[in-house]
Amino acid sequence: MTPISLVGRFLIMMGVMLAVVGVIITLGGRLPQLPGNIVIDHPHVKVYFPLGTMILVSIVLTIILNVFIRR
Repeated sequence: MTPISLVGRFLIMMGVMLAVVGVIITLGGRLPQLPGNIVIDHPHVKVYFPLGTMILVSIVLTIILNVFIRR
């Protein structure tokens, strides 16, 4: 593979990742409560730890990256 094709492949991969992150940020307020998300709600403090969402995003990004990186 030539160096210029590697640069092109890298730019495409970064563009796809940027688009995925943009969609996630746009839909961030509309994501359903997934099992595994931890919410601690006290009268003066609310803590939200999206563990289930992080696992789902990690799996999706792993699949996308494996499709682009593997030959």
